[in-house]
Amino acid sequence: MIQVNNLVKNFEGFRALDGVNMQVKKGNIYGLVGPNGAGKSTLIRHLTGVYRQDEGEVLIDGQEVFENRAIKSRMGFIPDDVFYFMQANTLEMMRYYRGIYSTFDEKKFYRMQEFFPGVDVKRGIRRLSKGTQKQVAFWLSICCQPDVLILDEPVDGLDPVMRRQIWSLLIAAVEERGMTVLVSSHNLRELEDVCDHVGILNKGRIMIERSLTELQGNICKIQVACQNGMPKLPEQFQVLHMANTGRVYTMIVKGDPKAAASALTQDSDHLNIVDILPLTLEEIFIYEMGGADYEVKDILF
Repeated sequence: MIQVNNLVKNFEGFRALDGVNMQVKKGNIYGLVGPNGAGKSTLIRHLTGVYRQDEGEVLIDGQEVFENRAIKSRMGFIPDDVFYFMQANTLEMMRYYRGIYSTFDEKKFYRMQEFFPGVDVKRGIRRLSKGTQKQVAFWLSICCQPDVLILDEPVDGLDPVMRRQIWSLLIAAVEERGMTVLVSSHNLRELEDVCDHVGILNKGRIMIERSLTELQGNICKIQVACQNGMPKLPEQFQVLHMANTGRVYTMIVKGDPKAAASALTQDSDHLNIVDILPLTLEEIFIYEMGGADYEVKDILF
């Protein structure tokens, strides 16, 4: 659905995107994560057709996005700071969206009103709280029924109940219509609950792009009790980090968790596996960034 090939963007000698390659399949929820300054916002502005790339391709359904009205009419975008016309209320913005999107479902708009009881539809949107403005943005965007929805820090400012409500509505839209969602967020624990695939962006490049299942299945935390010093693994396993408290060693290991555990127990008669734990998306991100100029903290353990 979304294909980015060797995307390059420069700003006055600074290379913000340095050969980005990314693929988002139809009907997937794709999480885009990365440290501040990695290029996430710049990438999103290319995906939404705001920026023209210096090199490479940005395609949706095989078509270039920039200055392509047909493709943009099938897209929805909710930025971190949402924009509404001065003095406009929710009903007026609904009529505006209805005039732009031929797919806008007005009946669905009124049906969904019960999910947003805190929104006064006749009050100027700019007089509402930031969280309530975000609710209006989701309400209108879902009713536009886009094929692709791009979100930048989408639930920032929402209370926990509304955050869950929003994610439930988005997941329902994905399941019902096969909508494709790309979401950029620093809330990795939340992305872990909703995303199919994850891309980690750093210094203008995608470092890792995998399904969440594959990403978590190839790296684990192993805790062992060993009486004879630091345990060793065969060369096919990569120990990313190790720490110990007394005789208990905690290792972050790349490779099949069960095979790694089996290799450890075969090599030592004095070693017992204490636990094998999958890493959270947040922990994987911290480690991967630890290999890219971030200091790995004991938060991993």
